[in-house]
Amino acid sequence: MTKRLSTLVFGVMALVAALTAGCTSAPLASSMAQVLAPSGKLRVGLYPGSPTSLIGDPASGTAKGLGFDLGAEMARRLGVPFEPVVFLKNADVLTAVKSGQVDASFTNETPERLQDMDFSSTLLEVEKGYLVPAASSIATQADVDRPGTRIGVSQGSSTERELAGEFQHALMVRTPTLKSAIAMLASGQLEAFATNKAILFEMSDDLPGARVLDGHWGLEHFAIALPKGRAQAAPWLQRFVADMKAQARVTQAVQRVGLRGTVAPAAR
Repeated sequence: MTKRLSTLVFGVMALVAALTAGCTSAPLASSMAQVLAPSGKLRVGLYPGSPTSLIGDPASGTAKGLGFDLGAEMARRLGVPFEPVVFLKNADVLTAVKSGQVDASFTNETPERLQDMDFSSTLLEVEKGYLVPAASSIATQADVDRPGTRIGVSQGSSTERELAGEFQHALMVRTPTLKSAIAMLASGQLEAFATNKAILFEMSDDLPGARVLDGHWGLEHFAIALPKGRAQAAPWLQRFVADMKAQARVTQAVQRVGLRGTVAPAAR
């Protein structure tokens, strides 16, 4: 674990202690808590650098993100402590969901992932696109697929699978973490990076002059992912998602973290 990630984890845990104060000794709120949080805590899988999951400020010990905020609220309603489990990348989070190492995650639903985990209805949709560094000659999405273009994707991501075989000329380069992708864009090892725009805009903040290209090549459908075998909690989970939308909790989480690239229903 890197020093920065370790600092982030400790900062997150400090904030969690405040969020769940008074909850740790409370009895399980319902039988649903026994299904959704069998360990007595709701373990939510998160990874840093994405506003759909976790954005942290190690200096102040604060944390926010769609996954972090809604995970805390889900735990509160179940009457159990909220335990964020932070991984380096989303692929590790997905593995943890499949194995039952975590109880929930907020991630993109895909047909492949449905084979290994169950999903709630969609909470939020986000455009998928490309980020290019400053002074790049790539102006549109149509310019991406040309000889000599190296396009970064997160290793093990849905983007890697979706774009596999899509390029006639460009080369796909798998990156282990978002942090490494930023460094590769800055050093000229990548000409573009592909993922959802929530992440791309966040990355652009660390790359002066970098641009998120207009348009999109796909959409990510963010929902709550659960390990298989917890289907009896589906009605409770669907009510939770409906409440989060009706009470504007999703909108509030989006605004708090400054999530960009979302798609309004009318725009589809």
